[in-house]
Amino acid sequence: MAESIELAPQPTSVSVARHWTTDVLARVDAGEVADTMALLVSELVSNVVLHARTPCSLRIDRHADRIRVEVDDESDQVPEAGVLADPLAASGRGLLLVDGLSSAYGVDRRPTGGKSVWFELDVPGPA
Repeated sequence: MAESIELAPQPTSVSVARHWTTDVLARVDAGEVADTMALLVSELVSNVVLHARTPCSLRIDRHADRIRVEVDDESDQVPEAGVLADPLAASGRGLLLVDGLSSAYGVDRRPTGGKSVWFELDVPGPA
């Protein structure tokens, strides 16, 4: 089961993405990982709004033992999770959160340009 939504490169898209994600996860029985997934979706969509500044698509795909989230945008700039230059900075922790809280994550360049930033969380039970 996969669902997707298209989002504009504007700050309100972060809230739209979070609410849409919460609704989808309730339908696919995400269980205890739903809050974590909503947080990580917010981080990825925020990155698109702040850095890529292009429209994006958000896709959620429920498998038997995991849920995969993909955020595709039109920017070729590949984000990197790394050490913060300033540990007191108010931002810059998004990919560190994704890396720390997800079962797996990555960035794939698309053949037609742009990229897909994705993460997966393990979930118990049948889809």
